[in-house]
Amino acid sequence: MTMTEDPTTPGYKWVGTRPIRPDGLDKVTGKARFGADLILPNMVEAAVLRSRHAHARILSIDTAAALEMPGVQAIITGDDFPPTDDMAPGDAHQAVKVMARDKVLFEGHPVAAVAATSRAEAQAAAKAIVVTYEQLPHVLTVDEAMADGAPILHDDLITANVDPAPETASNIASRAFFERGDLDEGFAAADAILERSYTTKPVHQGYIEPHAAVADSGQNGRANLWVSSQGHFDMRTMTAKVLGMSASKIKATPAEIGGGFGGKTTIYLEPLAVLLSRKANRPVRVVMDRDEVFMATGPTSGSSMKIKMGIKNDGTITACDLWMAFEAGAFPGSPVGAASMTALACYDVDNFRIEGFDVVVNKPKVAAYRAPGAPISAFAVESMIDELARAIDMDPIELRLANAAKEGVQAPYGPVFPRIGFIETLEAIRDSDHYRSPVPEGQGRGLASGFWFNIGGNSVATVNVHADGNVSVITGSPDIGGSRSSMALFAAEEFGIDVERVQPHIADTDTIGDTDVTGGSRVTLATGKVVVEACRKIVTDLCRRAAKTWDCEIEDVEWVQGHAQHVSGTESPLSLADLAANAGRTGGPISATHAENVRGAGAGFSTQLVDLAVDEETGQTSIVRYTTAQDAGKAIHPSYVEGQMQGGVVQGIGWALNEEYIHRADGTLDNPSFLDYRIPVASDLPMIDTIVVEVPNPNHPYGVRGVGEVGIVPPMAAIANAIDRATDCRMEHLPMSPVALLEAINERNAD
Repeated sequence: MTMTEDPTTPGYKWVGTRPIRPDGLDKVTGKARFGADLILPNMVEAAVLRSRHAHARILSIDTAAALEMPGVQAIITGDDFPPTDDMAPGDAHQAVKVMARDKVLFEGHPVAAVAATSRAEAQAAAKAIVVTYEQLPHVLTVDEAMADGAPILHDDLITANVDPAPETASNIASRAFFERGDLDEGFAAADAILERSYTTKPVHQGYIEPHAAVADSGQNGRANLWVSSQGHFDMRTMTAKVLGMSASKIKATPAEIGGGFGGKTTIYLEPLAVLLSRKANRPVRVVMDRDEVFMATGPTSGSSMKIKMGIKNDGTITACDLWMAFEAGAFPGSPVGAASMTALACYDVDNFRIEGFDVVVNKPKVAAYRAPGAPISAFAVESMIDELARAIDMDPIELRLANAAKEGVQAPYGPVFPRIGFIETLEAIRDSDHYRSPVPEGQGRGLASGFWFNIGGNSVATVNVHADGNVSVITGSPDIGGSRSSMALFAAEEFGIDVERVQPHIADTDTIGDTDVTGGSRVTLATGKVVVEACRKIVTDLCRRAAKTWDCEIEDVEWVQGHAQHVSGTESPLSLADLAANAGRTGGPISATHAENVRGAGAGFSTQLVDLAVDEETGQTSIVRYTTAQDAGKAIHPSYVEGQMQGGVVQGIGWALNEEYIHRADGTLDNPSFLDYRIPVASDLPMIDTIVVEVPNPNHPYGVRGVGEVGIVPPMAAIANAIDRATDCRMEHLPMSPVALLEAINERNAD
């Protein structure tokens, strides 16, 4: 279902339709090549030796026996990498993340890597490497890491953004802080005040394809790198920094990607593959096992939060005080900053203080996961708002409408919102059949909203018109959610030709200009914009060529439905194919490139509604009905917009009810597989109903906002709110698993 805010929105021939994706046939027939599919002549396989300790000093690494084993071509350790002394702190942490130096900081931390003629030989040799450790005390949660006397992970880590700056190292890497108004006055004006604490656990992005990389290093100092990632330009840059190379000496080629959701925006294997290839003088392929993915790559953060919020009886939120601490993993860089930015962004609140801390612990460095940080802070804020609605006996949608951010409201993190569609998502849910229907007997209904700011960034596109009038669109944005289709739709719309005549391509780092990662809901917005601008350059050129053909002024030519036509109607129209066939006589090849650091990302909002049932004998929660409304700005390919919305909800359901990393007391992971890490499957879920709201982003030629992030923000709070209404048990800790919920039910019954 699509709701368009403006009935005067221009009608399009292709934008807004649902053609089959250009890469679909190759993927369903198995022809598409993913990260582990590439086989090069003379290629060898690699294996990584990883720490089984959460925190330990490396006393020695003996590779002598492993080097003598059958098939071994090369072994690398931290000694083979450039020193980190002169690197920027972030680059140094990246380097130590991919290969340990003096210490291991988490289970799964690489300590050596082996290349051999077969994977089995590489794995056997890796096991033969002898590492002597001195075990050190470890910390696994923010509470442990921030406690007095806690073991310190990094002796040089001084908390940033604190005044005055601390003089001693701690596990607190940095502080985020936003405030406005007067908290004391705000709470004094409230008729009801609530205080709550919440915790969440680290969760995995759940991508199907493990990490993989292939490298072929030449004796000329250059390297070819094939990566399965969300951004091969970033993989190239990060790999080059870790290895002390110039980025231009690495050519990175994108493979197809079997899911990422933010988890494939950073390096793990790429520098190892390049260095092993250099040492072995042969191409090297390295592929993670699933347990390596869980132990050694980044989930999103676990967290601890405290919130105090006040409200008037008329529904006005008067004040909010929010404190958060996020796990960063072994190196700084949790999404607590983004969580702080987004926490209250749905609402116009005069008095607030938001304080967030980035805390290192002995776990893998966290990575992005759809709207990084926002689902965590929304769990606290949206749960609290639901409790406040009950406290003043107000409909939860009406409470949100009374405080909703709209055009002209200043976001908590600074910018003033232009036209946004949050109110429209609330109204879409309020007016839906789902909300208007009675709550079935024995079920609970919950509501929550969410925000993500979306991003723009660097994108480049080259558009070529071939001699037959067909078109190639070349970009540097890996396709995860159907962006090839969006680029083809943009080009077809601009040229006025059938979308089947447009072939989108994703180019390597030597073929197209620097392009930022596929993430942050930026590709359809930013890469789409540069595609549109490149097409418009060509349309102008086509009109010039037609004017030359007709010996008239370019002002006398217009482009209409795939043809150049003379405004007087005295000349026969020239199609794109006509002009392409005659290109050699009107100026040569027809091609244009557009590069831009795209600004003006449109903020994304989502409001979601869930009905669920709880088995009070087992604590099992069953999702019965789910509706999500989201402002897409403009749905370029509605099927993929709906799929992004549904996918975010499904991942949020897993995060709410089952998913968590479970660590033993010694810091090792207890559930490093999809057998023990429980993600939702089709039988767990109803159809997720979607309402696509279209409030155009004024900063994009087609009104795009981006849709990949915000859908995962509301589900955890929506489900917690529904569980509360079904059971009268307010769940403040994720996941709300059967065990946890049954314990809460038993406590309720005991009272």
